Formats: sequence, structure tokens, C-alpha cells
Amino acid sequence: MIAALDGFDLKILGVLQDNAALTNQEMADRIGLSASQISRRRQKLEADGVILRYRAALDPEALGLAVTAFVGVTLGAHSRENARKFRNMVTAMPEVQEAHTLTGDVDYLLKIVVKDLKTLSQIINDDLLPQEAVQNVRSSIAMETLKDDNLLPLNGAS
Repeated sequence: MIAALDGFDLKILGVLQDNAALTNQEMADRIGLSASQISRRRQKLEADGVILRYRAALDPEALGLAVTAFVGVTLGAHSRENARKFRNMVTAMPEVQEAHTLTGDVDYLLKIVVKDLKTLSQIINDDLLPQEAVQNVRSSIAMETLKDDNLLPLNGAS
């Protein structure tokens, strides 16, 4: 179980969410702790599984990935095996940025980023629909992204 986070832990997490490339000294200067304290707390947050990973945020359009689609998938036959096969396929697809299991009419919601509509069509028609458990696929194309920062709201955490 993760120990309660104090105000300094939350400040560290906030600074890391904003810029994970900062050194411990740069974080210390912003937060008001020593670099060694930042290092110890950061290592504990990593060990406790609060910090899952560090990565760079890339601009999809700069990489030629102009289409973002949200694809709802409904399975016709629900079984552990079908769910496992679908999960394994989706997690292996680099185009799938997010995959969520849902309640309601749709079983899964996928966020897919690709270069064009032809590529999206190929994924839907060649990867998703041929799965024997898949009953229905519905896609919506994002026309504009208003927010995509993936920052967790830390003001209510602890």
C-alpha cells in the first residue's frame, strides 16, 4: 500500500508532470528542498509505483500522424479467451495510444493515431473486424484537439 503523499511529494509530482527532464537540483530550486531530499523522495515515489515512467511528449502532426480516431468496439461473444485475444492484439498495436474497457453499449474504447484515413480503414478492416469475437466497430474522427496534456489533478490527491 502506498503511504500518504505530503505536500512536498505533490509538488515533486506536479513539477515532474510539467517537465520530467529537470534535474534533482533544478527541482530542488523550485520546490525548496535539497537535491538529495528530492532524489530520495523521487526514488520512493518510483518504488511505490506512483511514478510509472518517464517519457517525452511528441507532436503527432510533426511526425506525419494527422488522424486521431476514437474507436468503440463491441464484442459479440464474451468469454475470457476472447477478451484475452482482443487485449493482446490491441496492446501490440503501436497505433493504439489508449485502450479502455467500458461499461454500457461499447465494450472497448480505443484512441488510435495514424497518418491518414486509409490507414485507419486498414486497421479497422484488417485488424479489428476480422477478430471473430468482434461484433461491431464504430469510429469517430477528432476534428480538433482542445486539450491533450494528460496531467493528473494533484490538488485533490494525497
